[in-house]
Amino acid sequence: MTPQTTAEAQQPGVSYIMPVLNEAGYIREAVASILAQDYGGDKEIVLALGPSTDSTNAIVEQLHAEDPRVRFVHNPRGRTPIALNLAIKASRYPVVIRVDAHSTLAPGYTRRGVETLFRTGASDVGGLMDARGRTPLQRAVAAAYHSPAGLGGAAYHSGAPEGPAESAYLGIFRREVFEEVGYYDESLWRAQDWELCLRIRNAGRTVWFDPELSTVYYPRERLRDLGRQSYASGVWRGEIARRHREGKSRRHDLPPAMVAGVAAGVLSWFVRPAAPSRGAAAALALLRLAPAAYLGGVAAAAATAKSTLSPRERLLMLAVLPTIHFPWAVGFVRGRTAGAGSTLDKGRVRA
Repeated sequence: MTPQTTAEAQQPGVSYIMPVLNEAGYIREAVASILAQDYGGDKEIVLALGPSTDSTNAIVEQLHAEDPRVRFVHNPRGRTPIALNLAIKASRYPVVIRVDAHSTLAPGYTRRGVETLFRTGASDVGGLMDARGRTPLQRAVAAAYHSPAGLGGAAYHSGAPEGPAESAYLGIFRREVFEEVGYYDESLWRAQDWELCLRIRNAGRTVWFDPELSTVYYPRERLRDLGRQSYASGVWRGEIARRHREGKSRRHDLPPAMVAGVAAGVLSWFVRPAAPSRGAAAALALLRLAPAAYLGGVAAAAATAKSTLSPRERLLMLAVLPTIHFPWAVGFVRGRTAGAGSTLDKGRVRA
């Protein structure tokens, strides 16, 4: 498709799609940031409501009564890819923008995103995930997300120059791309965005990263929920690596190697081999340093995190980083070797 200017595109109508499950504390702010977009085209928001156990659905019904542009469909199974597909099929405008109930959009997000979509000729555009927090722990998690020692790797966490990308955070799509490559894979309960981007790229279309696009994201508020989210993310990332040759990356092997090294280092303090050779003794001595080296790395990451963190938040990072690393690594090995099965993000689901 030939790139067009924003003037030629004439700000086409935009459909925002959002999976929603147990988001009573965030959904109103997320919807308000969409309705406040500085964009001249028509807008609609299609919320896919999962089986929430809090007041989320009642809030959404109230939002619909306040503004008919806020619409909703029901997603009884509560799965994210099913929610996304239901919302896309219920929407009507030529540009589809995925949003998250834990996020808020800057006022110019839509205008910039649509302009980039037409300027580059891309089929999917994404930007930065700007993690922020309302509480000390949430701010520590956000700092870990921004740190190379946290999630690392992807451009939308740490930033990169504008250009073609492997995947896009959330995504601003031309509607016709779903007709060409299909919808989200409903067998992938997580990581379905990466797999969709793979199909888009394999179809000869472009996924584009624009660092001028930024979405505020609020991470999990409890360490237990963060650990559960990290484990589920690792499992489904392992499933992606299991299914697709392109889904494998050396950086994904680093967390499992780190966990194995730390675990072996701890164990080595309790295992005393009889009369080891000089080489074996030297290797054992190095292995015993692994836990201290890991803790030193975590401490260095906390100490060098962004300057706005308080001393308390830096201390919390000492717990946050292992809560990201260890569950993700264990989950990745499980997903890579045995498949994801029916692994849920239990940090989001409430009994």
